Amino acid sequence: MSDKTILIVDDEPSVRSSLKGVLEDEDFKVFTAKSGEEAIEMMPKTMPDVVLLDVLMPGGIDGIETLRRIKAFNANIIVIMFSAHGTIDMAVKAMELGALDFIEKPFSGEPLLIRLNQAIEKKNLQNENLMLKKEIDERFQIIGESSVMRDLATKIMHVAPTNTRVLILGDNGTGKELVARAIHRNSKRGDKSFIQVNCAAIPDELIESELFGHEKGAFTGAITRTQGKFEQANGATLFLDEIGDMSLRTQSKVLKAIEEQEFTRIGGKEPIKVDVRIITATNKDLKKEVEQGKFREDLFYRLNVIPIYVPSLRERIEDIPLLIAYFLTKFSVENGGREKRISQSAIKLLQSYQWPGNVRELKNLIERLVIMVPSDTIESSDLPGSLIEHSKTIQLSPMELKKARNDFERDFIIQTLESCNWNITEASQKLGIERTNLHRKIKQYNINRKSGE
Repeated sequence: MSDKTILIVDDEPSVRSSLKGVLEDEDFKVFTAKSGEEAIEMMPKTMPDVVLLDVLMPGGIDGIETLRRIKAFNANIIVIMFSAHGTIDMAVKAMELGALDFIEKPFSGEPLLIRLNQAIEKKNLQNENLMLKKEIDERFQIIGESSVMRDLATKIMHVAPTNTRVLILGDNGTGKELVARAIHRNSKRGDKSFIQVNCAAIPDELIESELFGHEKGAFTGAITRTQGKFEQANGATLFLDEIGDMSLRTQSKVLKAIEEQEFTRIGGKEPIKVDVRIITATNKDLKKEVEQGKFREDLFYRLNVIPIYVPSLRERIEDIPLLIAYFLTKFSVENGGREKRISQSAIKLLQSYQWPGNVRELKNLIERLVIMVPSDTIESSDLPGSLIEHSKTIQLSPMELKKARNDFERDFIIQTLESCNWNITEASQKLGIERTNLHRKIKQYNINRKSGE
């Protein structure tokens, strides 16, 4: 189908014929309909980019109702209304229902062609944005069906529609950025920008300029006015990754910006008001950082409104086959070869490995195997020797694996409770789970104060 397909809907044969001739001369693919009913029937077959729709037509439905039904069929179809007897109220109603433009009859060819080409450009941009969104969704999807990942997905969906601040906790490589993007994507700001700052990757002397921007001449090398990330994220989401690596000086400025929702560029005088949703992430224990004087306590409590813990890969070994399958497909396609398979024995070895680098380490390994293994099937012998040796020492049966995971979780909960002096609320926040869920696990594992003795 052409990317310049037009459907003309008008009850006057002369209008349909003349418009069809003009537009076909300009390389548009043109269909015509004499009524709203006929136009609706033609939608699935023609799939037009733009509909030129007369407002006043005899028959069961007029142009306004036809517009409503076209948008119900496909909201992305662009509709331009026209009429010889248009009123302001009619035009307003059409715009409210999603019409792009309202043109009065009679109209000359040149202005109509300009508007049609603008509409086609808008349609192409819409398609590009939809494709980009699909690519982003696929690139940043969270893979996992284990109980801990289902709990994580539930938390994301609960917190996403709000504007509250979220602190994402977890080891390096677990996918904290994916969680932040999922929260943004499912929020009311999901169609706006997701602005990301890696606080650990930017030198301390540049971080303030990166966050708040600067005026021309504010310092050596500041040759133009520059917007900071807070300003770029106005109306959107700002993700501060590795927040635990931010200097105390910058922390104080971030705290002020969060509290007042305003800031001043470096070298500037006028405060800039913003509406920014803050999501942060760290692999550090911020409570310990506070106790050691490395992180501001007031900022910690501002950020830690909703803590979300991202489990390590060793806490969800049942997800490893799913992740392997996903990465095999991804890297086989990217490298232009046939999709590789992996043997069950290799999967079992990978499930018995501890994965200190978490999902990131698994992803890198699968990419390497897809490229380097010549056969279509990846066998145990293709895995790195160090991984095989490590896995052999701890190979367990499925029941033993489940027990090992439960033992690890029980010990981890006990350690957390002890560090919080057995304060359930504080421990549940630190663990990133609901108090009711923590109570359930305490009962499940028969945990009490004597357990830690």
